[in-house]
Amino acid sequence: MTAETAQRWGSALDEVVVYAQGAVCRRLARGTVPPDGRVRVTGLPRSLDPGSLRARVSGSGAVSVVEARLEVEAEPLDAADSDALRREVELRRDEWAAAQGRRDRQLGLIEEVGAVRPVPPARRREDPHRRTPVDAWLGLADFVDERLTSLHTRLAELEEALERAEHAFLVASDRLDRASTDAPPAQVRTTVSAVLTFGALVDPTPAGARAGAAAEPEGELEVEIEYAVPGAVWAPAYRLTHRRGEDSGRLVLRASVAQRTGEDWTGVRIALATADLRRRTDLPRLRSMRIGRRQPSPAPSGWREPPAGLADLFAGYDAAGTRPDGVEAPMARAMAKGRGEPVLVGSAGPPAGHGESADHDGFAGYGAPPPPPLAGGPAPAASFGPGGGARQRGGMMPAAPAAMVPTASGRPMAPRSAAPAAPGSAVPPPTPPTGPPRPSGDELDYPALVLSGPEEQGGRRGRLFPDVPYDPVAAEYRRRAEAVAALPLPGHAVPPRVSAGSFDHRFDAIARTDIPSDGAWHTVTVGEIPVDLRTEYLCVPSVEQTVYGTLVLSHSTGQALLAGPVEVVVGDDFLLTAALPTLAPGGVCRVGLGPAEGIGVTRRTTVHESTSGLRNSTTVLDHRVHVELANRLAGPVTVEVRERVPVTSDADVRIEERADWSAPRDDTGTEHHTPGTRVWRVDLPAGGATALDGGYEIRIPSAKALAGGNRRS
Repeated sequence: MTAETAQRWGSALDEVVVYAQGAVCRRLARGTVPPDGRVRVTGLPRSLDPGSLRARVSGSGAVSVVEARLEVEAEPLDAADSDALRREVELRRDEWAAAQGRRDRQLGLIEEVGAVRPVPPARRREDPHRRTPVDAWLGLADFVDERLTSLHTRLAELEEALERAEHAFLVASDRLDRASTDAPPAQVRTTVSAVLTFGALVDPTPAGARAGAAAEPEGELEVEIEYAVPGAVWAPAYRLTHRRGEDSGRLVLRASVAQRTGEDWTGVRIALATADLRRRTDLPRLRSMRIGRRQPSPAPSGWREPPAGLADLFAGYDAAGTRPDGVEAPMARAMAKGRGEPVLVGSAGPPAGHGESADHDGFAGYGAPPPPPLAGGPAPAASFGPGGGARQRGGMMPAAPAAMVPTASGRPMAPRSAAPAAPGSAVPPPTPPTGPPRPSGDELDYPALVLSGPEEQGGRRGRLFPDVPYDPVAAEYRRRAEAVAALPLPGHAVPPRVSAGSFDHRFDAIARTDIPSDGAWHTVTVGEIPVDLRTEYLCVPSVEQTVYGTLVLSHSTGQALLAGPVEVVVGDDFLLTAALPTLAPGGVCRVGLGPAEGIGVTRRTTVHESTSGLRNSTTVLDHRVHVELANRLAGPVTVEVRERVPVTSDADVRIEERADWSAPRDDTGTEHHTPGTRVWRVDLPAGGATALDGGYEIRIPSAKALAGGNRRS
């Protein structure tokens, strides 16, 4: 039973977890397992990561998935339904070009008519001067003026038609750029399917366990298909709603999500995570430090000697004879096509140079030690690893010349006949390294190793080799999907990987949502977080005589809030969009609301200079600060007035404060005050006013002066 005849199950996208870059999707498929246990689940996107496919049976202890692999299918599309947006763009482009051509021809006619001038006939030397009739000049001028008037009227109509055609072309182009990539871009639709193989588990009942019987599935099974896709990004956003005079509010967590994964997310449960989907999961290897003589590094634990008599395993296959050319050649062409190689028509196998030589000889197979150099002959052309061939970009290099014949153990022996190399024709290759084999990470990546079948000749048959075929179509899909990471972020937005710091958070949306695969930002409501609010007003009259309103926000939930834009709504009126900093669970932050026009502030200062002490040895600079506040709002307010006092590191310079202000306290844990900051906190009733007086004295020895002179303000 082949995969083409396997039973097909449709699948529906159920859940998506969007990470800092990329997403993990989970599809659900339901059906009855056929007798052969093989099912093809359709509906997977073309841009998925092949190594991320996972499948499991949910809610059944009798059947499990024993194999899951990807296969790509292609089918033609109806020309009437496919590529409609692209054809519309081409039609609008042609209309725009035609309108532009008509406008240019009209401009040419206007230029020709405007260049019409009276030209007198050539006069011979013996002819007397003739007078030009004025009526002829005026008639020509009237003709030109009348003709230009009609041409300019037509030009205005053509320019208006050109603007409409250009607008229609730009709209069609924008629709094509924003169109979902779920639709096929060509006349052929390529679909990705997961071919699953089910296996029955042992009956968990005591009687079945004693008998060793396999439990049979009852009814339909539900299978979960999980895979990772690139081309999905998100950024947090918020909406804060509160009413004046209340100490609580509603903070709605939202997210701006953009995806171009090649499939529309319709009615899916969505979750947002700050983790890196491509982060490393392997532990670093700590190598031992040895003192003494140099010791060879031990062989990797994953390396094993090849089994003895492996070549005899295919003796019956070889005795049965080779396949006809009409059967083997298409197979070779299909294999080479999957690897992206050129194929010669009528060849009986893959072309030489990609993982094997022209005669498929010279391979020692995975796990075999490197072959020794030939006696009296040139060394092998490349360094040999445990896979029997040297690694190069795109596959394995041939391990030995084509004239070498492998023995039963897989080692090449001396060639039957070899012509001596011409002098200076080639540089002798280096001698292969000796010692234990050192397989690379590709040879030890067991999920990526492929077992060579009996069609492979020479030393490759029955052995494991890394074989990762390159799919240019899938690579182009993934390249287009990853381009969504270059989208400009919304205002005040911060990438979640940056704002999360060293911690990872996950946010689950409360409802299902729809996000098309168009590469544009879409807003998703995640949930609501209760917060405590209090309104405070701040002013720094020494810098600007304006009072600013702020909201002190705190929450007692265990969910962290990432940095992002927050839309502030007071009552039913939208106020502004501000930047919310990263807020840890239980943290407090301050959000600015802009100037408060209903509160006035005025500041006046006076400076008096005098001397004191014996023989006037001390200069006294007396600074007086007078601040007036007026509340013109309908309710009481609390205003924090910030002033500054000079600071000094000189022991001879003294600063004496004369005010009831105090040093600021950082209640939110996010503000950093400069040295010398002082604050007043004043409660003003509705329509009330107050005055604040403060000051300080600077006492400087007369023999000293401040840097830049004694400051008077």
